[in-house]
Amino acid sequence: MDEAIRAKILELLEQHRLMTAATNRPDGWPQATTVGYINDGLTIYFLCGLQSQKAQNIARDNRVSLTIDHDTNDPMAITGLSMAAHAEQISGQDELAKVLDLLVRRYPGYAAFTPPKLESSIIRKDLGIRTL
Repeated sequence: MDEAIRAKILELLEQHRLMTAATNRPDGWPQATTVGYINDGLTIYFLCGLQSQKAQNIARDNRVSLTIDHDTNDPMAITGLSMAAHAEQISGQDELAKVLDLLVRRYPGYAAFTPPKLESSIIRKDLGIRTL
């Protein structure tokens, strides 16, 4: 990836806190959901309850599409990211600890909540795997 493009992607990731995550339902219809996210470089994380439709969709078909953008009155000033990749549940306690630290730094209100267990499904989407 070109360094200028990488820098612009990282800048956009740091400027925003919400994204739309689209998954595939069993009936073939897409499901788009607004979620908060955190990132560690080009790796994006978002919380997803294991019983949610989104988590069930990802467990069955881990292809996701994501958008990150902002509201503007000038349609010519729209900037954002649109990407596709494979989402996966994080798998280790070390990664969970790192994600929880990133989460509290980005969303200080989470410090008051009981940390999720590994089974609560924090989803990782690595932009380096596949981008559009």
